[in-house]
This record gives sequence, structure tokens and C-alpha cells, in this order.
Amino acid sequence: MKRASLLLFLLLTACQRDASSAPAESSLAPSSSGLERAAIETGVIADVHKLSPVGLYQRRHEAGRDILCVAPDRSGHLRFGLEAVFGEKEGCRGQGMARNAGDKLILSFQGNGKCIIVAQYDGDQIMLPGVVDVNCAALCEGKGSVEGVSFPRIASMARAALDARDRAGAALCSGN
Repeated sequence: MKRASLLLFLLLTACQRDASSAPAESSLAPSSSGLERAAIETGVIADVHKLSPVGLYQRRHEAGRDILCVAPDRSGHLRFGLEAVFGEKEGCRGQGMARNAGDKLILSFQGNGKCIIVAQYDGDQIMLPGVVDVNCAALCEGKGSVEGVSFPRIASMARAALDARDRAGAALCSGN
């Protein structure tokens, strides 16, 4: 009996030692955050936590032009203006305050609609989500919607953002 117990104990100890010395499955596959950190450290991708969203973002297409500007106001807070065009009489337009939150840009539109959009920001473009709050419908005319609209960066300077104009010629960022 003692011999069987001792043999069982030795077998269990050997199994535990083998299991603890074997690499875990999760340590074999690198985590995406580790890859992302390495890419940021080597300069392959930008660290959006350190990149200011200030600048001009614009996309031209067959229906017109989508434009978004982000500029600091006198107190250092970020303001923005955007226009998305879907045809001659359809489009969306709004202005307000922006807040940078890492890879997100929180757009709080001024006006009576209380529209807030949390957009993706990767340093090169600002992408609005595919679904936005129903309060954001007030920004648009006709069948237009800001859902899923993306704005690639074309300038990183505040001056370019302050000079941005909508299709009627009105200032988008300097009038806030």
C-alpha cells in the first residue's frame, strides 16, 4: 500500500512538473496589443494617443464633398464643423465641440438636438459609426445621414481647419 501511494505521488509530481514546464498556448501566440505596441515603437503605425486631431479632413465623390475640420478655440478646447453631401439638396451639416479620447473623437453637436457621436480616430482619418443617435437626424436634410461617413486627413494644421468652408461658402470651424 505504501509503495503504491509513493508511486502515485511520484507520477503526479512528474505530471505537474511536465505541465508547468510546457509553454502555455496563449504565450505562443503574440497578443495584438503587443504587436500594436511593437508597430508603434518602430514607427510602422502612429500612436493616436499622441496625435492631435487638429486639421482638415475631406473626401471628394460623385455627389460632392464630405468635409470635417477640427481646430482649437481661444481657450484651447477643440471645436469642429462637418458637412456631408449626398446630392444637390441632400446633406448633413453641424458644428460643435470635440474631445479627443485616444482612438476616439467625441463630437458634441451644438443646437437643440443634443446629438453626440463617438467617432473612430486613427490619426489618418475620422470615421463616424454606422449607427448614430436618433437625435442626429436633425443635422440632415432629405434622406441624408452621417452614419458611416469617413473623412481622410488632408492637412494637420489649424489654419487649414479654420479656412474650411461648406458648399455655401460659410465657415465650418471659425464660426464656433
